[in-house]
Amino acid sequence: MKNAFFPEFIAKSEVKAHDLEHKRKLAFNIGKYAETVVKGKQQFADLPTARMLAKNRKWDAIEHLDKHLETFEANFTARGGHVLWARDAQEANEAVLKICREKGAKRLVKSKSMVTEEIHLNAFLGQHGIESVETDLGEYIQQLDGEAPYHIVTPAMHKSKEDVARVFHEKLGTAPHLPPKELTMIARKNLRAMYTTAEVGLSGGNFIVPDIGGICLTENEGNGRLSTAFPKTHIVVVGIEKVIPSVKDLELFWPLLATYGTGQNVTVYNTIFTGPRQAGETDGPEEMYVILLDNGRTELLRQPNVREGLYCIRCGSCLNACPVYKNIGGHAYGTTYSGPIGSVISPHLRGLSDFKHLSYASSLCGACTEACPVRINLHELLLENRHTAAESGINGWSEGMTWTVWKRGMLSRGLMNSMSGDTKTKLVKKLFKNTWDKRHEPLQFSGKSFNQLWKEGRR
Repeated sequence: MKNAFFPEFIAKSEVKAHDLEHKRKLAFNIGKYAETVVKGKQQFADLPTARMLAKNRKWDAIEHLDKHLETFEANFTARGGHVLWARDAQEANEAVLKICREKGAKRLVKSKSMVTEEIHLNAFLGQHGIESVETDLGEYIQQLDGEAPYHIVTPAMHKSKEDVARVFHEKLGTAPHLPPKELTMIARKNLRAMYTTAEVGLSGGNFIVPDIGGICLTENEGNGRLSTAFPKTHIVVVGIEKVIPSVKDLELFWPLLATYGTGQNVTVYNTIFTGPRQAGETDGPEEMYVILLDNGRTELLRQPNVREGLYCIRCGSCLNACPVYKNIGGHAYGTTYSGPIGSVISPHLRGLSDFKHLSYASSLCGACTEACPVRINLHELLLENRHTAAESGINGWSEGMTWTVWKRGMLSRGLMNSMSGDTKTKLVKKLFKNTWDKRHEPLQFSGKSFNQLWKEGRR
């Protein structure tokens, strides 16, 4: 069964897989990442045990998600915060818009929030006359260039320093060919003016900590703290799966996220928000809202075989390990979450019939599972998605019949031997003329069957 997204995925993949300059940039950036991760892992005395413990803690969080979320809401509201529940992107966007209108906001500064990319918040607010400014440097570059993030952690991974200089020259009128340091200072100057004039600040959340009613934000640039400290109103939009059971778990998850995300021992800025400014405090927002977003997550939750996909802490390490991502990049996937984890969760967040093809975009080498800090069995979940697609019939009658015939033929030595080598060659060439033969030497079967060769070899 074909859909509008599959042809687009194939077309974009075809272009990027043979773009040598694109592959060079990805290889360079991922190579630098890999070097630092090796060093970062040295901080763990027993890394396998740390990863297994993290998986167990996420298991607890997801298996008891309802209770943890209710506990968070009770503790957060007790300190004057507001909790809103959004079933889908429309409800989340409408909630943000309502708050902005109540505050008379014309501008919103935003930091560290992939989930708002998922719901396309920037475009939605723009349609209602509210400017949403990305303050993370990578996101800021992508916003200037009119592109979505390319990577979960490194939004502009596919851009070289020359590409960034071009973007700044075209969009901000800067001198061409500026070095990275000067470009960074220009971005800093522009964004500093935004922080002090925006009426509303918005962030995502790396972790939801129910026992203290806290939202944890992890960043390296300080833009998260500036986005949430200067504006009088702070909005958090966060997926419900970001829960960890206790604040005590942060001593495990923060180092794992830092090491697997960027190769650091710990990220530069780690902040816990437990509500608006309290009496006697000198800084922080006057009001704070947390929007807990479902948007398909309970679709994953209700399926025990793929529920493990909700354990993800968004470190991006599986993308950096994946040979498919390294060849086609992030935009080819056509989803907010790319790479192996995106291929696992996107079909459930956005519809299996439209995005099942992503689960087939994998070599099943297992590199993603090995790279995951919380040991999500990603390659097995990809197989589970394929199985679900086949069992539900959405792959189509012709594909099902093709594999039925193929299976019968492969399991029958008599049928295999009944065809000559030339017949097999012609049949396979016809079947794969638009796939294998485009990039490989044509397949050629032996004139003799395996049985014949075996018998001749034993004489």
